[in-house]
Amino acid sequence: MSSRAATGSAARAGLRKRQRPLSGVRVLVGRARHQAGGLSSGLRKLGANVIEIPFIEIRKPRSYRPLDSALKNLAEYDWLILTSVNGVEAVWDRLKKLRIRSRELAHLKVAAIGPATKKALEQRGLHVDVVPKEYVAESVVERLRHRIAGKRVLLARAKVARDVIPRELRRLGAQVDVVEAYETVVPQGSRTRLRALLKNPKRQPHVVTFTSSSTVRNFIALVAGKNARATQELDDIRFASIGPVTSSTLRELGLRVDVEAKEYTIPGIMAAIVRSANP
Repeated sequence: MSSRAATGSAARAGLRKRQRPLSGVRVLVGRARHQAGGLSSGLRKLGANVIEIPFIEIRKPRSYRPLDSALKNLAEYDWLILTSVNGVEAVWDRLKKLRIRSRELAHLKVAAIGPATKKALEQRGLHVDVVPKEYVAESVVERLRHRIAGKRVLLARAKVARDVIPRELRRLGAQVDVVEAYETVVPQGSRTRLRALLKNPKRQPHVVTFTSSSTVRNFIALVAGKNARATQELDDIRFASIGPVTSSTLRELGLRVDVEAKEYTIPGIMAAIVRSANP
């Protein structure tokens, strides 16, 4: 091969690497089945070989009575806080079933924990007043610090969640009602697939993504049993976290944090994985 041809070939290889920086990287995506698409498609565009095995399943709460009661009395609230797209979807499903029109929410100030939740609310015609700089509960509290005293707040969220928002807003003088909009459970159907994948050196992922603390806990439950910590099968795998809260849970359960997103979003975790693969 001539030097010119060799140079051209190297240039094309370099271009492909820049366009598909995750080529040859196997990435395991553990988001709930109906939510995995955005992360998976984005990683595939970057060249990754994506494996989807859900670590989390979204289910309806055992009873909608507390949520329905709150929604029937929206006029009594000043603020509505939603901390996930799942929460938005659950609330709007109940509003539709209860035949409550969107104009009955017009008086509410609305806080969303991040851009995906904000987008989901805006798509349903609701104006979002507050999105924190950092997409974690502590930052929501900080943004509301001087706006919440004496106000009544409706927080619709998962059955199991951190209590930072209600605890701190109550300390600031707000009356906070927390209602369960959905619950997250371990998808038992994923157990056999996940264990088989991790034991196969030719298919084992190079990177596992975690987009919430629930995905971390459920991953450990699926891999090693409910009360077990990390196993040796995980030694050569890199763990990618969407942000500091998820990272804290990884460390708590004995897993490393090899990659952490600077912006706590799906694009943020993808960018962090690319940076780690191309130091």
